[in-house]
Amino acid sequence: MIDFTIPDEVVALRKRVADFIDTDIVPYESQVGTRPFLDIVGELQEKARAEGLWCPFIPTELGGMGLGHLGNAVIQIEVARTRHHLAAWAMNCMGPQDATMLALMELGTPEQRERYLGPTIDGTLRLCFAMTERAAGADATGMQTTAVRDGDDWVINGEKWFTSGGAMADVALVMAKTDPDAPRHEQYTTFLVELPNPGYQVIRNIPVLSEAVEPRYGEEVHLAMGHAEIRLENLRVPHANILGRQGGGFEVGQLRLGYGRLRHGMWSIARAQQALDMAAGYANKRETFGAPVGSRQIIQGKLAKCAQDLYLSRLLVLHLAYKLENGQDITQENSIAKNFIADMESNVIDTALQIHGSLGYTMDTPLAAWYAEVRQQHIVDGPDEVHAWRVGRNVLKAQERFGTTASAAGGDLV
Repeated sequence: MIDFTIPDEVVALRKRVADFIDTDIVPYESQVGTRPFLDIVGELQEKARAEGLWCPFIPTELGGMGLGHLGNAVIQIEVARTRHHLAAWAMNCMGPQDATMLALMELGTPEQRERYLGPTIDGTLRLCFAMTERAAGADATGMQTTAVRDGDDWVINGEKWFTSGGAMADVALVMAKTDPDAPRHEQYTTFLVELPNPGYQVIRNIPVLSEAVEPRYGEEVHLAMGHAEIRLENLRVPHANILGRQGGGFEVGQLRLGYGRLRHGMWSIARAQQALDMAAGYANKRETFGAPVGSRQIIQGKLAKCAQDLYLSRLLVLHLAYKLENGQDITQENSIAKNFIADMESNVIDTALQIHGSLGYTMDTPLAAWYAEVRQQHIVDGPDEVHAWRVGRNVLKAQERFGTTASAAGGDLV
């Protein structure tokens, strides 16, 4: 039996979170850019902790709310409503912190969990994940950063690109090649690097499209949310700081990215819902040629397409959360959902902007900024083309192995 009922306690918690966001967080949105960003975050975190709304996905015994993947998905759709990700900052579930906490919880030694996980859950330590490299791009096995054993240490040399939060982190998870002769996915290891460290040099925070469209919030917001270019020169890391096993770097990466892609999906749904609300509201009140814009079938058709894809996106996220909660593999479904939801969000925001006409193209509404921001969803956590390639390859493998493609196309549902 397929049961789409959200448990009563999750429904009640969603309302608590929504009320907290509307009452305590939304009023702070207008303050961003007028005072230090991290001061705002600190005040909001005090409020969130006082309300017991802290680290939704972390077990209660470790200081979180103890939500499973389904409950967290429902809550994250509320969290994503705020500008500048203020609710996520307030509740300590901001990327890349969230997925990295899960990696430490799953793979860290007792000493590593005490030293790094505890303070991160407490909100006093900031983490980043340095995997991507400019030359390798979507092919993570093309990473050129190396780590060479030297006594009890490893010496790391190379460069990293688009390390989210890398300019303000206290600890970086750095992936490097430790055994070039091992099988392709066994060559890399993830290291916990305490910062600052003379071997870890932040070259710059890379300027991106969304910041060019909405630059008025200042360099501090850019640093807090930005993506760093980093040079690693003779960076020494103790052998004890390997996260997981030597040669198991991709296990860390996939653990993080699986959750991260799901979170991106939750946030995309929330943003698209806001855009559709704006589109329908404007279509109802704006009049052209003597009638509301929304009375025209071509506009109704556009809105229908948006509603259809939002509905399907919600079902995708709920199914992914269900499979994660039950320990099932989500590799194929995650790639399908990643591409579908990115397309959905782009289309809904574009439709909302179009319905607003010239007003949508101005900075008088958030639509232009959202339009620039959503473009990254087709690139981050693997570009569309790579996910489509993987999905298609799995379709062919399923046919070859089982004589049907059903297992690669949601066949376990029906």
